[in-house]
Parts: sequence; C-alpha cells; structure tokens
Amino acid sequence: MYKIIAEHPDFIVVDKVAGVNFHDEGDIGSGLFSQVKNQVKKQNQNHDDNVELYPVHRLDKMTSGLVIFAKTLACAQIFGQLFNDHDIDKYYLAISDKKPIKKQGLIKGDMGKSRRGMFKLLRTMENPAITQFFSYSIPNKQRLYLLKPHSGKTHQLRVALASIGAPIVGDSLYYSTSQADRGYLHAYALKFTYLGELFEFTSLPTDGEFYLDPQVNEQFLAIKKPWQLNWPRL
Repeated sequence: MYKIIAEHPDFIVVDKVAGVNFHDEGDIGSGLFSQVKNQVKKQNQNHDDNVELYPVHRLDKMTSGLVIFAKTLACAQIFGQLFNDHDIDKYYLAISDKKPIKKQGLIKGDMGKSRRGMFKLLRTMENPAITQFFSYSIPNKQRLYLLKPHSGKTHQLRVALASIGAPIVGDSLYYSTSQADRGYLHAYALKFTYLGELFEFTSLPTDGEFYLDPQVNEQFLAIKKPWQLNWPRL
C-alpha cells in the first residue's frame, strides 16, 4: 500500500500506491492514513503509547506518490502554514495520449463544480488554480507531463490537463473512455524548508506499464531534480 521514503523525528514521508484511498472506505478496507498511523504506533509501542499522526495534505485515490504525515500537532501546524503559503514545492508526473493545445507553459483559471463530482476550469481569475508544466514526447503516441501546481485545488492537475485537451490516461472521471492499468498521475517530488533545514524528496513511479517503459525512464533521468529546470514564468 505504501513504502516509507524518509522518517524524521517530527514527520514521515511515504510513497502511496495508486488505487488506495486516503481515508478508510468502510468494508473495502483501511485507507492510507490508517495504515501509516497503525505502523507508526507499532514502531513506537515500547517508547510512547501516546504517539499520534496528523495528515497535512492528501492525494486522490488514483494518484500515487509522496505524502507527508506529521507526528506532532506542532509539526502539523507548521506544515499547514507551509502548504497554505505555498512554500512547499510539489512536482507531479502524468501521461496523456491526446495531443495538447500547448506543450508547455501555464494553465490558470478559477475552478467550478461540474457534473458527477467533476470540476471544470473557468475563464475567471478571482481565486485561480495555477499550474506550470512541461511535456515530453514518449512512446505509444503519448506525452509525459511534469507539473508544478502553485495552488491546492481539488482535482487541480486532472482538470488542468483536461482543459488543454490532454486528459490523464486511466482517469475514470475526466477520461472515461481511457483503458489503462492505473490512473497515470504520480506525486514525484517535494522540496521545502522545515525549521531552517532544507528537505528534498523524489520517488519515481514503481507501477504502471507506461511509467515503466525504458524510454520513459530515460526521460525521467532528464528531470531528476525538477526544481533545477527553467520553469515558465507565472
């Protein structure tokens, strides 16, 4: 369900697999938060019976990749402020098999509710969702997208790519005709400063036939540290 990427006295970073809900799903099974919390409690049962875990951000069920959990309330409050102030750089990898309106740049606009739990990008700019992106040609007439969101709206990246005519492969909500072994959105990298110390984490996708293609992995090497790229201007 997940693997531990890094463990700090105040927080833990894990890599979530695709198809797992963040919260429990009744009879379907435990969600990511419960699984990680139970594991942390097991690891600390001989040291501190009052150990807790606090979610500070989330990923959609279809999305794999990096998630941070705070181990203390004070840490959770710090991360809450970091996310609120957009002081955590987040980078995602996505794949689409449609030709986009543009191959790199900025996707910006307010987001409004649509049908069936979907959202859509609007032309207004009152409180816009903002996403920078690059894209790269890969096999099977697909494109790999490197995305950097500057806001944290629900379904933001899924809506952003759909808005330029490039819905994500395997996204059952925004690309219902797509047939794939998973939804191809992965939270690849995080960069932030916590209590004066700089942290950088990356974790490549470990499942999905398109992500694991050797030529796609060659492209991953070119974007190993995405914060070093010359991003389009906001």
